[in-house]
Amino acid sequence: MAVTSIAPVADTTLDAAELARMDAYWRAANYLSVGQIYLKANPLLREPIALEHVKPRLLGHWGTTPGLNFIYVHLNRAIRQRDLNVIYITGPGHGGPGLVANTYLEGTYSEIYPDVSEDEDGMRRLFKQFSFPGGVPSHVAAEVPGSIHEGGELGYALSHAFGAAFDNPDLVAACVIGDGEAETGPLAASWHSNKFLDPVRDGAVLPILHLNGYKISNPSVLARIEPEELESLLVGYGWKPYFVEGSDPAVIHREMAETLDTALDEIAAIQADARASGQAHRPRWPLIVLRTPKGWTGPKEVDGLKTEDHSRSHQVPLSALASRPDHLEQLEAWMRSYRPEELFGADGRLVPELRALAPEGERRMGANPHANGGTLLRSLRMPDFRDFAVDVPAPGASIAEATKVLGGFLNAVMRRNLAEGNFRLFAPDENASNRLQAVYETTGKTWLGRELPEDEDLAADGRVMEILSEHTCQGWLEGYLLTGRHGLFSCYEAFIHIVDSMFNQHAKWLKTTRELGWRAPIASLNYLLTSHVWRQDHNGFSHQDPGFIDHVVNKKADIVRVWLPPDANTLLATADQCLRSRDLVNVIVAGKQPAPQFLDMNAAIRHTTKGAGIWDWASNDQDDEPDVVMACAGDVPTLETLAAVDILRRQVPELRVRVVNVVDLMTLQPESEHPHGLSDREFDAIFTPDKPIVFAYHGYPWLIHRLTYRRTNHANLHVRGYKEEGTTTTPFDMCVLNEIDRYSLVCDALDRVPRLGHRAVYVGHAMRDKHIEHKQYVHEHGIDMPEVLEWTWPA
Repeated sequence: MAVTSIAPVADTTLDAAELARMDAYWRAANYLSVGQIYLKANPLLREPIALEHVKPRLLGHWGTTPGLNFIYVHLNRAIRQRDLNVIYITGPGHGGPGLVANTYLEGTYSEIYPDVSEDEDGMRRLFKQFSFPGGVPSHVAAEVPGSIHEGGELGYALSHAFGAAFDNPDLVAACVIGDGEAETGPLAASWHSNKFLDPVRDGAVLPILHLNGYKISNPSVLARIEPEELESLLVGYGWKPYFVEGSDPAVIHREMAETLDTALDEIAAIQADARASGQAHRPRWPLIVLRTPKGWTGPKEVDGLKTEDHSRSHQVPLSALASRPDHLEQLEAWMRSYRPEELFGADGRLVPELRALAPEGERRMGANPHANGGTLLRSLRMPDFRDFAVDVPAPGASIAEATKVLGGFLNAVMRRNLAEGNFRLFAPDENASNRLQAVYETTGKTWLGRELPEDEDLAADGRVMEILSEHTCQGWLEGYLLTGRHGLFSCYEAFIHIVDSMFNQHAKWLKTTRELGWRAPIASLNYLLTSHVWRQDHNGFSHQDPGFIDHVVNKKADIVRVWLPPDANTLLATADQCLRSRDLVNVIVAGKQPAPQFLDMNAAIRHTTKGAGIWDWASNDQDDEPDVVMACAGDVPTLETLAAVDILRRQVPELRVRVVNVVDLMTLQPESEHPHGLSDREFDAIFTPDKPIVFAYHGYPWLIHRLTYRRTNHANLHVRGYKEEGTTTTPFDMCVLNEIDRYSLVCDALDRVPRLGHRAVYVGHAMRDKHIEHKQYVHEHGIDMPEVLEWTWPA
């Protein structure tokens, strides 16, 4: 991986002529931004604005937009003068009209969307499409060139910026953070990302904290604390803040240019020093605090009420234009205040002297390939996962820790891709707890802070990213993936809910990008959820929640995959498939405790490929129809199902039992609903069209009903899963509490086969006795009964 540095520029003086041109470019961006919010016709104001020129519904956010435009023009100047490689991350994503305007001015937008041409008709289309049916969203969404961060939901801009900068040594991620976003918990945690940025091999992040004083209807916290307190806060986070403040363009343009030059010179010096010595250290990276009025350059007052520099400018300062002719006149005066006749030629194109202010080619922020990371994506050099197989001479004959086995495979993935520097692991202080510590044979945990002699596995160039913030881990990984790299996020199952909403946003992004021909596919977002509900008996109720799966399957079927490998070899086959995939969210749920292994590697590959299938070695219905289908999904439900089948085959040998295991949960849906869905014919062949099905499932049982409600035999489907019964207890007692244990499953199966008559009564009675025995035993001894702990499949 080539390592270069930002070069300092000797003379970056902003002369009066260049200042005037930059101000004009800023006015052009502001003009286009207002036009997008309000107009559907008459883009060059060739006639007075009339009601027929105005959109019937006025949607958008003006308040943050002029500040975003101001920053963009100054970054353009720095890129041109220093030949910088910069992406623009817009935390206040509702400033969408500003980013659309700037990518239009630099030419990128029209290259991607030729119908929005650089002329009067193209400007009309640009205006009309914004927040309009059949047009484009109001935020900095995936449709906007140069965006990797929509910003509709606040809190993640800075972690995305750092994710983009990791392993991108010549990249500068300029990250604008709004003062509303700065109040969120995820953003507060992500300030600590500077402790993980290696100046030797990583790029730089330049945060620009934009304080315009207000949120939707309230003052913002950081804008109202004393300046000394704000400076102390940022210094305490480890940054070196610079402050730019004002509303007079002639003054603040010059201050911003000088401050930006100072910050970039410091970044260049930090990187040059670290890369010359090869010694990583944690510097104080620069940060800019920009304080400008909300709704800057917009109406000072509306209806006698202060609007500029007030929350009233947050969205649409002038509304009800159909009933307020005076507002229509005020809109025209506002737009003409930018003097569009000086900015655009008769054909509607930006005048040449202003066009020259934009960088060229891929140096334009809208055209930067890092913001379309799939164009830079290189496939991982994958080891053969079969080399890490657990020897399983017969089902149940081996014991292994599934995620520990996976750790060996991930270590090999890490080792084979070290030179490329395009693979990282992310975890909220749980990598070793989740049994993935084998990767420390190849790389350490990223750490640029103070070290003590007793510390272990820390390294400035480590590739395991651990911070006790699920939000930050997810944000880092998303930024890493969106700029063309690969990764995996391991987390305790119950606490992955912390990033529910972040998952939502990423899944929506992927859904949108699939519909954009110019967005190249990126590596999938891979979750490994372990320390799961059935083995959180020691931590108790607060750690017991398998509901993330339910949340995930709400998203578009062609985006999400849910995997429940029953053992280590199936986990290896699943992980290999997920790491090779593109444009998906893969959720793998796997246990980390020692457990019986059921499939040899060849069988595991076949099973993972099919997604669901009959385990003939555990079934006895080969010569006739089954009396009951015992289905399972998840490692603990599989274990309990097999133990139940063992009891049934011993106690009721005439009962014909079919065992079905599901590793790819999405196979349960019809093929019309999900790409991995089984056809109705295949589903009926496996589960039968009319026999009772007892399904032991890892999570909440109603999800299985939801996925299978259209299947022929849904009426005979009886699901057992987590019923929100939990406490600090033994592993098997967790199963008993939720009626997914082997004894409960036996009773359930017998109840579904009426022909067994009195025979079922006696076996069921014995099972209830086992429940009583179990309860007495665990309450006295604190561990599960030997017959539970020592059970193995009778191979």
